[in-house]
Amino acid sequence: MDRHLEAFLEMLAAERGAARNTLAAYAADLGDLSAFLRRRESAALAAATPEALRAYLAGLAAEGLSARTAARRLSAMRQFFKFLAREGVRADDPTELLDSPRQGKSLPKALRVEEVSVLLDAARRLPGKRGPLTAAMLELLYCSGLRATELVGLPAAALAQEGALILVRGKGGKDRLVPISDRARQGVLALQDPKKPSRWLFPSYGASGHLTRQSLVLLVKQAALEAGIDPARVSPHVLRHSFASHLLEGGADLRALQMLLGHSDIATTQIYTRVLEERLRELVETHHPLA
Repeated sequence: MDRHLEAFLEMLAAERGAARNTLAAYAADLGDLSAFLRRRESAALAAATPEALRAYLAGLAAEGLSARTAARRLSAMRQFFKFLAREGVRADDPTELLDSPRQGKSLPKALRVEEVSVLLDAARRLPGKRGPLTAAMLELLYCSGLRATELVGLPAAALAQEGALILVRGKGGKDRLVPISDRARQGVLALQDPKKPSRWLFPSYGASGHLTRQSLVLLVKQAALEAGIDPARVSPHVLRHSFASHLLEGGADLRALQMLLGHSDIATTQIYTRVLEERLRELVETHHPLA
């Protein structure tokens, strides 16, 4: 691996608390750029010119990659070259004048309230231990708006004390309080085996010691199939969107929603107002006599 890229990744891990998946994504994106530069100019990654970077981005479009993917790679490039400039490796930042790829803003996909109820009932019907486990995890996802990685990484100590809130460590190592319903709490506690204590709420025999995100996704898909809902429409992230959308529909304050979701920027949370506007428009078009 390029030594400057390696130093950049070490900085992300040490200073920003970047997760393993985040580091892997940066390594893959910048590694792809590095390979392009070697083929095009036999140039090192740190020596990239603005012209070479523009050619790389143009190549992504020619390959048919989405504007979202190109924007993500440009973001990685910007952060990498800013890091090099700050460290004195380069005197300039070759990404300063690069234009961001235009991309449409997609609305979060949320289930309807009744669909969530059907999904939870279906999860309980899954055979064996999968039923109680899947139901408990879905309850937590929907009542707390947790990210998948936050859910599977919950320590057993999170439910050690009674209360309507639990402490969650989110992106960048930032802690926040999220709500938990009594039904979700009881469902999770019922899974605990006092004869086999674990530091995790959802233990497994894997290297991490807890259930993986991939296992969680699989359980959610199985519950969707049991519920008769297209599995492509259901994921842990969709349940997080559903949590946010349904709270906003119920009159939740945008700032409070930002805190519950763990968004560092209110602009990220504001996309849910577009979800509400879209649903209100559909309601009028469907039910108004003059629509």
